[in-house]
Amino acid sequence: MHYRKHHRDLFRMLIVFAVMSNIVYAGGLPKQTVLPLKLASQSADAAMAQCRLDGYKVSVAVVDRSGVLLYQIRDDGAGVHTVDSSRRKAYTAASMRAPTQFFAELISSVPEVQGLRDMNDSILILGGGLPVKLSGEVVGGIGVGGAPGGKLDEACARAGLKAINADLYEQLKEVGDN
Repeated sequence: MHYRKHHRDLFRMLIVFAVMSNIVYAGGLPKQTVLPLKLASQSADAAMAQCRLDGYKVSVAVVDRSGVLLYQIRDDGAGVHTVDSSRRKAYTAASMRAPTQFFAELISSVPEVQGLRDMNDSILILGGGLPVKLSGEVVGGIGVGGAPGGKLDEACARAGLKAINADLYEQLKEVGDN
């Protein structure tokens, strides 16, 4: 009987130690703001809606901070190439933390930086990709492909970001309250 009590006490101590060590360790882990799928889909849907209003058939992609695809849609009649271009624009905006139009203009005015195009197979230096920011931190990217020009793609992407701005503040407030 005494033997069982000793093991039970030892087991309880091990449980307490395991829980406490996880709490102490978790306190030192870095925290990152993430782009929830719900906001990614709302943003893409709003970008698509804007392009439809403007008469463009496009694809829209949203990626997380690492460039991994979260959500993608392709309008009826959008060119098959727009699927890849929207994803690559979103990847480029997230990876380089700036609008893809900036890099398109930079490359055309400063030929020495043409190498940016070849840094990674997923990079696409054409207008239409914007970084997604929460509290000033880049948490992803949105890319639009298929409108007749990068600036028109970017206008749709901006509509996608505008659609989630109100939700971003509320979402961050809720996370901070926990």
